[in-house]
Parts: sequence; structure tokens; C-alpha cells
Amino acid sequence: MFTGLIQALGTMEPLGGDSWQITCVSQPGEVIMQDLAYGDSVAVDGVCLTVEKVLKDGFIATASPETLRRTTLGGEQTQQRYVNLEASLRVGSKVGGHFVMGHVDGIGRLLVAEQTASSWEMTFIASEAIARYIVPKGSIAVNGISLTVAAYEPELSQFKVAVIPLTYAETNLRYLVSGSLVNLEGDILGKYVEKFLDPGSSHTTTDETSMDGITPAFLAEHGYL
Repeated sequence: MFTGLIQALGTMEPLGGDSWQITCVSQPGEVIMQDLAYGDSVAVDGVCLTVEKVLKDGFIATASPETLRRTTLGGEQTQQRYVNLEASLRVGSKVGGHFVMGHVDGIGRLLVAEQTASSWEMTFIASEAIARYIVPKGSIAVNGISLTVAAYEPELSQFKVAVIPLTYAETNLRYLVSGSLVNLEGDILGKYVEKFLDPGSSHTTTDETSMDGITPAFLAEHGYL
């Protein structure tokens, strides 16, 4: 589990097959490397990868076929590229963003990025599978970055986020251009709510938990009150 607060910028270089070498390149890289060990989880552009070998200033990881299919890692990458890095959340650590699982739902695309007086406004388009979890003022992870949805147009599956200068400068958002692909992960809370409300799910097989039977008692039992 992660928080969506990026700790370092790195480069990602294919080694052949499904293996990748990730190298920390930004000054705060020691946050990632200080106690990195075999088997640890690191979010790489929002994708949870397992450390298979620790290097002097990075690590080697392998992406599964499912990960390659659902994320930008599966694109044609012949050169190294910049990626956002975040180590997994420690028990007791501050959660400054939102709970990010590192399980990317799919790929989105940047439509336009515009600089304003106080921020960058970036508009993305998402697939329908991801768009159903997007709500105005809700949270979404873009390349692993916890961002707040400033506006949402459901009929176009488009959403806008306002990115503060610090986030823009210290993540790979500044390298995106119109048409760039990004990894998107919807808020986990929305997915659980959807499951509880789905008449066909295993959680809705009794009268009490049917669509018509969602009660304050039911919500309290499942942690929503």
C-alpha cells in the first residue's frame, strides 16, 4: 500500500523480457534506497513492483503479463524514461495523500496541460472502466501521484486536476505532452462501495443486503459509518 506522495524520480530501463532496471536520479533518492531490501514493494509510476535485486542506486524488478497488459509498462519502450517512485507505506507513517494500492486499473491519456498563476491544470481522458470511479473532489492516482479531481465530464470520460508547482517540478508530470499515456488507479473506497451495491456480488445475496436493503446498520457493519 502507498499514499501517492512521490519520494523520488527515477529512470526505468528495459533489460529484456519482463525485467526492468529502476535507478534513482533525484536528490531525495536516499528515501527509497536507505533500507531497500529484496522482496520490498516499490510503486513505479503507480505500479507496485517487487524488488528482486538491490543495486547501488536502484533495483531490478519484473513485471507480470497482467501488469504489462494494464499499464504503460507494456508499451514499446526502447529507451529509458523517467518514472515516479514511492516506497510502501510503513505502519504509523503519515498518510498525506490517499490509500493507493499500486494496482493500476488502466491507462489514460493527457489531453492538455495549461499553466495558471498558481498551478498547472491538466486534463486527462480515461477508459469507461476507470471513469466510473471518478467523482468531483475525489482522489485519483495518476502515475502514482495522489491528485484531487477538480472537474469531471462523465459524458466524455474526461477529468481535470490542479497540480501545485512542487508536485509538477518533482514528478514526471513535467515531462508529459499532449497524448502522453499515464497509469490510472481509482480510489479503493469507490470499488468497495460498488461491490456492496452490486446485486450480483456475494455480499448482496440476502434481503438485508440487497439494493433496497442498504441500511445504516449495514453500512456501519461494513465500516462506512
